[in-house]
Amino acid sequence: MDKLYPNASAALEGLLFDGMMICAGGFGLCGIPERLIDAIQASGVQNLTIASNNAGIDNEGLGKLLRSRQVKKMISSYVGENKEFERQYLSGELEVEFCPQGTLAERCRAGGAGIPGFYTKTGVGTKVAEGKEVKVFDGEEYILERGIRADLSIIKGWKADEAGNLIFRKTARNFNQPMATASHLCVAEVEEVVPVGSLDPDQIHLPGIYVKRMIIGAPYDKKIEFRTVRPREAA
Repeated sequence: MDKLYPNASAALEGLLFDGMMICAGGFGLCGIPERLIDAIQASGVQNLTIASNNAGIDNEGLGKLLRSRQVKKMISSYVGENKEFERQYLSGELEVEFCPQGTLAERCRAGGAGIPGFYTKTGVGTKVAEGKEVKVFDGEEYILERGIRADLSIIKGWKADEAGNLIFRKTARNFNQPMATASHLCVAEVEEVVPVGSLDPDQIHLPGIYVKRMIIGAPYDKKIEFRTVRPREAA
């Protein structure tokens, strides 16, 4: 099966529908599937629930979908650097399920592994635990967290072969790997596609069985939220 599509719109054709849930890889603006996000915005699909570490920043990354009012609910860990996110949440326009980063990663990993739920100490005694089942193990309280299973996963990788075996580059790996497995259908955008057999099997981060469709998204600007540098010392 040919997994490589000519562009993001073609790769998402027939997969999007109103009210769907999407798992999106990335951390801030690092490793985000920006071509796929742009195609989702252009599609006009509405009432999305998106599980992602954060929602990008204003007018970048998932922030574009917030600006176009296509997102109904975010399942996120970090919501700073995004004034539109803040405005919509405080005004009651956006539903938000806050989830600690490690718990979010494990919820997606669990969903991909067919595990419906797990117990964790993270969040015990805080608002994170409100409404959740509490169980005592060895005298300690744990809360039940549900695994996440979405309708679609969108991720970004560095290099892939034609079978969809994929390598992430450094910190851009972040949430992409667990998000990829947390649905029955994953679409990936990558910087380069090479022939099957070109990649060292020991270097593969995500087996091709998880990747159903791919696009080449390069070239990328590789934006960052903000740059902090140390002042230059006088000579």
